Amino acid sequence: MSSPTSLLTGSTLSGLATFNIAARYGSFTQAAEHLHITTGAVSQQIRQLEQQLNLTLFERHSRGIRLTDKGQQLYQVVSQSLHDISDTLSQLQQPDPEGEVRLKLTPSFAYKWLVPRLQDFYQQYPEINIQIFAEGALVDHQDTSVDLVIDYCRQPHTSGTLLMSEYLLPVMSPAYRDKFDWQAPKCWEQVVLLHDAMPWRDARADYEWHHWFQKMGLQANSQKGHYFNRTDMAMAAAEAGLGVAMARGALLHDDLSCGKLVSPFEAIPAKAGYYLIQHRQGQAIQCFINWLCHAAREQAPSPTQKSATS
Repeated sequence: MSSPTSLLTGSTLSGLATFNIAARYGSFTQAAEHLHITTGAVSQQIRQLEQQLNLTLFERHSRGIRLTDKGQQLYQVVSQSLHDISDTLSQLQQPDPEGEVRLKLTPSFAYKWLVPRLQDFYQQYPEINIQIFAEGALVDHQDTSVDLVIDYCRQPHTSGTLLMSEYLLPVMSPAYRDKFDWQAPKCWEQVVLLHDAMPWRDARADYEWHHWFQKMGLQANSQKGHYFNRTDMAMAAAEAGLGVAMARGALLHDDLSCGKLVSPFEAIPAKAGYYLIQHRQGQAIQCFINWLCHAAREQAPSPTQKSATS
């Protein structure tokens, strides 16, 4: 039996291209007009292809042609493959993208999620420069002085595209974890809560802890504890043993894997996420958006995220 690669001779590949056109139009005559050759030439190429593949690809009848079942299967594969080849060639023929992308986002997301991954982007696109602006805990997504904005907010955000949904997880130092029996509801009377007081504009300062207690069915005071205007500051306080921070999954991966922070709980949906708002078009901007979306899919926080050392 011939190997798959031995079937792909030059004449076979040429025949597959003709077959794709004939199958698309459902007519040898229309395929001939598209290819600027005679109908007889198209018919001959298809017959040669069928002989080479030992397959009947078309049923011929007085009213025209129709794909056989096997012909239909082959057409689906050939059509998609030729489309992919065309797209790839188009991309390869584009000049290497260059330019500058101006991005605004929160310091916590920049520091904990984006910056550790930027080296991968620069390896792929060394001619593109990303200018990052992360001045404040809250982001003005309507700021058109930048090209792109990543804003953390409640779902849905009508002005942007969801980059990734977020999850909430209480985290603490290993030493702080060992101080309490976390299965006992009364432990929350003594635990010090660490808050991000500004998760998004107009949010109540204890929103994330209040949401978590509700989901866990716990009667506890969500307003007590210490407040910060950035999630990474609350996480740093938790690492220092000050209490328990309500952290976001996207910002936690490295701290959990190295054991700086731990959790005896599983993450719950935050009913919020990171939204991408685009103010300008451009090849460099689109390259960064494509990379960003891919990175978000690959590194999105997990709903079952839990400390390996818990």
